[in-house]
Amino acid sequence: MPADEEPDLPWYTETLHDGFRTSYQVRRVLFDSQTEHQRLVVAESVAFGKLVMLDGVTQLTTADEHVYHEMLSHVPILAHGAVREVLIIGGGDGGMIEEVFKHPTIEHVTMAELDAGVIELAKTQLPELSNGAFDDPRLEIVLGDGRETVARAPTAACDLIIVDSTDPIGPGESLFTADFYAECRRVLRSGGVIVTQNGVPFFQADELASTMRAFGALFTDATCYLAAVPMYVGGFMAFGWGTDDVALRQSALSTIEERFVATHLDTRYYTPEIHRASFALPRAIGALVAEAVQDGRDRRETVGPAGPS
Repeated sequence: MPADEEPDLPWYTETLHDGFRTSYQVRRVLFDSQTEHQRLVVAESVAFGKLVMLDGVTQLTTADEHVYHEMLSHVPILAHGAVREVLIIGGGDGGMIEEVFKHPTIEHVTMAELDAGVIELAKTQLPELSNGAFDDPRLEIVLGDGRETVARAPTAACDLIIVDSTDPIGPGESLFTADFYAECRRVLRSGGVIVTQNGVPFFQADELASTMRAFGALFTDATCYLAAVPMYVGGFMAFGWGTDDVALRQSALSTIEERFVATHLDTRYYTPEIHRASFALPRAIGALVAEAVQDGRDRRETVGPAGPS
């Protein structure tokens, strides 16, 4: 039923961006609790299905979460072609592990989640997101700061790192630093990939530029790719991409199609064509990325590989 036909229902308003607010009309609140780290709210919205808010910031809605989770998982896994070991930073809602485990090459996934309350909420209030993935024997859950988890990880421990973080405010702030990204690079195997959640460039250009600057100093191939996630208003959402294997992003469409078919993926947004096209950046975003990456490379040349990050 359209929202204007339910005038008595309350509205939840997010104020993440300066000068702009997003409101969701809500039929009922399913869960509302303050954990050790943040306030968690799950509500049944009129237009977006269930929505999840952390400290007043919308994290996902069940109507469109598939776009985010499919693109942040399938793009790097299918581009790489032989991912076995995955480290997910965040992702306590279970949507990311559900997508990752669809790939038969995956042998082990470590999920570093700060807040145990997020995982319990996902299991009880949002089981459709994980679809049983929390019970997969290939999953290892590490509770605690993702930055510390990466710092403790052995060198060359994984093929793919997915940073499924909140925005760089509060608990998620440390996951957007150059030092954190440098530790991630150490943990990646040769030819490995890191992908990151980098917000909507229209509103969060500084967030994307900061990550691209760090990636430019660390990786041979540093850029971002895009997806249209309706809930994240303001245009395309950006996902950071960093690797030392320049061939991965240039994988032929026929190669991606072959891997996609072999995996028997049932997707709602991702296609091999979308995979390739997502790296084609609008001029303004492409310019922002190119400038930040070059700035990172210039800084690396100035301070040297052993200098400050």
